Amino acid sequence: MLITVSIMATCNSHRPRRTSLSQASRFSISTLSPLAQWVALILMAGTAGQLLKLFNMPAAMFLGPMLVAIGFGVSGATIRMHKSVFQLGQGTVGVLIAHAMSVSVLLTALHSWHVMLLATVLTVVLSSVVGLVLVRFAGIPSNTAAWGTSPGAASAMVAMSEDYGADSRIVATMQYVRVVCVVTIGALVSHLIGASPAADLHSSASVLQDLNMADLGLSLAVIVTGVVLGSRLPAGALLVPLMLGGALQLSGLMQITIPDWLLPIGYGAIGCYVGLRFDRPTVQYVWRRLPMMILASLLLIVLCALSAWLIAVMMDKDYLSVYLATSPGGLDTMAIIAIDTHADVGFVLAMQTLRLFGVILTGSFLARQIIRLTDKRIPAL
Repeated sequence: MLITVSIMATCNSHRPRRTSLSQASRFSISTLSPLAQWVALILMAGTAGQLLKLFNMPAAMFLGPMLVAIGFGVSGATIRMHKSVFQLGQGTVGVLIAHAMSVSVLLTALHSWHVMLLATVLTVVLSSVVGLVLVRFAGIPSNTAAWGTSPGAASAMVAMSEDYGADSRIVATMQYVRVVCVVTIGALVSHLIGASPAADLHSSASVLQDLNMADLGLSLAVIVTGVVLGSRLPAGALLVPLMLGGALQLSGLMQITIPDWLLPIGYGAIGCYVGLRFDRPTVQYVWRRLPMMILASLLLIVLCALSAWLIAVMMDKDYLSVYLATSPGGLDTMAIIAIDTHADVGFVLAMQTLRLFGVILTGSFLARQIIRLTDKRIPAL
């Protein structure tokens, strides 16, 4: 009898604690209303982007929202971003890339087209080799590895991978791990070579023209029209605004003008769309393969640096400009470093733009080849 009473007393003493634990467990993101989740996501994503921007982090307005959205996704958030918003973000990125297309950039590309074509082919082939290494030794699905190692603008590769059936979550991780490695090593190389910094550091927004209402209206129309026309094509929401905007700007009919507030929204839309699709199994999957992703990024950077030395000898050009032109980072990031170090900005933009178009046009083909050359298929998450 005494034993029974003591057991009941012990059980009763633990009941309030279990109740408090169950009440505490109810306080999670999933219990909030969708409106509250959206408000919290927007505020926290914007704050995170601005904080990363203070530290001069490349693509801060993409990374910050993506990291916050990953936290929301892992914590059980029930909200999801509509794909049309994601596609408008793609269109904004496409028009931004089109802005880099100018007559001077085209003339630079035409002057040394054979060397630039060689450099583009070398970089794309090397990235494919690194993609094969990741498939073989890191267990990453073939299609995802192909887009994750593609040496184009990181946000563009993430956006395109979604349309071609790759896992954009893993692609985003791989791309921005490489961006961080490229920027860090690029700054180190510039310092070792002895390049002197410019008097004022340009930002990626500085390449955009002063606000003109007519050009602004046309630029917004290009984004919306391009997204509508390309919504049914693979990566069409990025490619159609890119080609349409580039053609109109080169013809002199318009000058692409994007307000300061639109680019962060476009980057943030892509980042939140990708981040909200993360869950606990995905994070564990990425964490286990992160060391291999870093090693693969370093391998690609070293191989591109060696090819830059060969091209610099062939062209009798300064190594820093060629290194930045062939480096597997984003077009905007490499342009910023080139401006800051007094490198040949036109050459860097021409090479990076040519390679970006090369990757966009051959990305799906290379992904199929990597899948074909891989002996075993690894299911995506």
